[in-house]
Amino acid sequence: MKVIERGSQANPPAAQTEPGRRTDAFRAIATRTKGQVHGPVNRLLSPGLAHSLKPFVFLDYFDFQSAGKTMFPMHPHSGIATTTVLLEGGMRYEDTTGASGLLEAGSVEWMRAGKGVWHDGVPLPGRRLRGYQLWVALPQALELSPAQSQYLQPAEVAQVGNVRVILGQYQGVRSKVEAPEGIQYLYVSLQAGETIELAPPSGHDVAWLHVGHGALLTGNDRIADELVVFEAGDRTVRLTAASATGFIFGTARKHPHELVLGSYSVHTSVAALRHGEQEIARLGEQLRASGRAI
Repeated sequence: MKVIERGSQANPPAAQTEPGRRTDAFRAIATRTKGQVHGPVNRLLSPGLAHSLKPFVFLDYFDFQSAGKTMFPMHPHSGIATTTVLLEGGMRYEDTTGASGLLEAGSVEWMRAGKGVWHDGVPLPGRRLRGYQLWVALPQALELSPAQSQYLQPAEVAQVGNVRVILGQYQGVRSKVEAPEGIQYLYVSLQAGETIELAPPSGHDVAWLHVGHGALLTGNDRIADELVVFEAGDRTVRLTAASATGFIFGTARKHPHELVLGSYSVHTSVAALRHGEQEIARLGEQLRASGRAI
């Protein structure tokens, strides 16, 4: 259930509970991080923290003025799916499934690497490029499946009010992305003073969010320009915008396997990792022979 309330734009209220409702009915923050900045990219989530957040493995937030140079040159993955949410700017893309084209602000890219894929992204020059790229570990049944890519234009991204449904479903509205079950990934926009209650789907004991701009209040905590991880469980997250705010919110059923990491890959076993790395090496040879990869 989602509840929206409006307060004074000049004096947004702190997050409060309804009369008679216990404060601890809502999910509390367990961990928070500002991430690690590398040039225009802030790595908010990496395997050290991801151990408690799997299937979520990596999360990057990027924000820079594009000169038209390749930001993500042709590179491989296996065993994971990447999701790129483009908030501002534009980007040309190409991948070894045969897809190529242009993403505009508001677009979503889904790349299920499976047994192996190569892809790239070239920002359009002269624009601010801002958005997120998320890595998700695939279920064992899909980690060596054929690669699959989907590129959604802004009008194709499912939306419920001020919530864009990137992966999974929200209030009965399902994303067009063919992601595995057990993952929810939302982009939410709130005006100053608005409050939202986000109740994770059943069994989703992993939950986190990142505020890209603005600030949120939850209980006695203020969240701004950081990633916060909520305590495990199934309780609702209640958030109030201290100012106009945009944030991503991810929940999932916890991935049941230990994760084995390669340079560009994440798998559930050493054998699966070896298989994936062999496939991306084979694809790499083809790309180099055609002059499309270094």
